Amino acid sequence: MSYFTKRYHPPGTSPGTLEYPEEHTKIPVSIRLIDYTDTDLTEKKLSHATECIPYLKKPSVSWIHIEGDPEAGALRELGELFGLHALSLEDVLNTGQRPKLDIIDEQLFIIMSLPVMQNDHVTTEQISLFVGEGYLISFHRGMSDPFSLVRKRISNHTGKIRSRQADYLMYSLIDAIVDGGFPVLEAFGNRIELLEEELLESPDKQTLRILHRIKRELLLLRRMLWPQREVINLLIRDEPGIIQQGTYLYLRDCYDHTIQIMDLLESYRDISASMLDVYLSSVSNGMNEVMKVLTVIATIFIPLTFIVGVYGMNFQNPDSPWAMPELHWYFGYPMVWLIMFLVTVGMIAYFKHKDWF
Repeated sequence: MSYFTKRYHPPGTSPGTLEYPEEHTKIPVSIRLIDYTDTDLTEKKLSHATECIPYLKKPSVSWIHIEGDPEAGALRELGELFGLHALSLEDVLNTGQRPKLDIIDEQLFIIMSLPVMQNDHVTTEQISLFVGEGYLISFHRGMSDPFSLVRKRISNHTGKIRSRQADYLMYSLIDAIVDGGFPVLEAFGNRIELLEEELLESPDKQTLRILHRIKRELLLLRRMLWPQREVINLLIRDEPGIIQQGTYLYLRDCYDHTIQIMDLLESYRDISASMLDVYLSSVSNGMNEVMKVLTVIATIFIPLTFIVGVYGMNFQNPDSPWAMPELHWYFGYPMVWLIMFLVTVGMIAYFKHKDWF
């Protein structure tokens, strides 16, 4: 599994080039328009982005959400219609960008990373936002809808979105992206808790593989989520003019959420690092236990081997005063077994007393 993915053009390509790599697999495009005021709402799917032109002339907020991979020609038309910079459109096409904020001619261009848990694996999906006076354009390369709850709030007229301008809609989308990190980190917490129990009971190579995967995924999340705090901080600090004064309070709350997420993320990274030490200690302790048992067994057999070696010399000269008289005893053989048994029991009892076994 590749954790760090980014589409890019060949080195030397002209800036602002809008072309997909040849090996790229395109996701079908879906364009959705929501145009609203405090009293009116229009929601429809578009076959082409130019169909939103009549709504831009109304005193309303127009939200154009594009799912999938739009054609390069459609991106150019959209750029001409809304005055989107070619470099920004190139960043939309080449996903995997670092989260950032660009302010170009009273227009905000924001790139955010949405963490997603898929089949027990973590990935990040790029979401690009263009915000201007009375409109917001969002791009998301994926099959899911990350803003379904925001769309539901607009449809049901709950909250303050319908009574605010495009800057508040921008905040709502950014807040949904940032808060998407909490369930992912909660899933990480459950995985780490189960892994800790496994480390203390019976760690194996599969445990090590899972631990390394968690460490890599946490590194991916840190790489993509850390810059988002900087993006929101720039929105609060730079005051580009599109954001109304009442929205800054909500952006500060969103900034607090990014801090909480990074605190959790750093805590999990520290825990995963310590878990690797626990794994190595557990494996080392297990090896020490095995070596202890083998050493005890070898130590027990040392005197037994000595006894058998002595009586295996078979010096039976009847005329020599130094011959082995035990070789002619009636109970010599069972006597040797009894001695070896008593030596074994005595050594085991001594090891138990010393807490070596």
